[in-house]
Amino acid sequence: MSDARIYHVCRREEWRAAEGLGRYAGSTQDLADGFIHFSSAAQVVESVARHRAGQDGLVIIEVDCARLGDGLKWEASRRGALFPHVYGGLDLMRVIRVAPLPLGADGQHVFPWGLAA
Repeated sequence: MSDARIYHVCRREEWRAAEGLGRYAGSTQDLADGFIHFSSAAQVVESVARHRAGQDGLVIIEVDCARLGDGLKWEASRRGALFPHVYGGLDLMRVIRVAPLPLGADGQHVFPWGLAA
C-alpha cells in the first residue's frame, strides 16, 4: 500500500501525555491489540464514525508513511480492506501535524485538512 499519509484519532488527554514523553504508545484499545490503529485518508471518516461516534475531546494525527519504516504494516481488517497499523509505538518526530476533531452542531465530527470533502 502506498498512501502517502495516514491518520490516527485519540483522546486529547492521551495525546498530551504522549507529548510529555515524546512517544505515543497508543490508546487503551491499541495497547490491547498490540499496534496503533491508523486509517488512510479514504478510510478515516468511516473509521471515526464506526469507533468514535459522538465522542468529544478528540484529536487527529497525520503521519507521512515514508517516516515510519518497518514499523508500518498494511493488514486486512473489516471486509478485507487493508488498514495501516504501526507497531512498536510512534516517535512524535514522525508526526506531521495534529488538530482537534470537534463535534459539529449535527453531532458529526468536523475533519480538518479536507478529509471529509
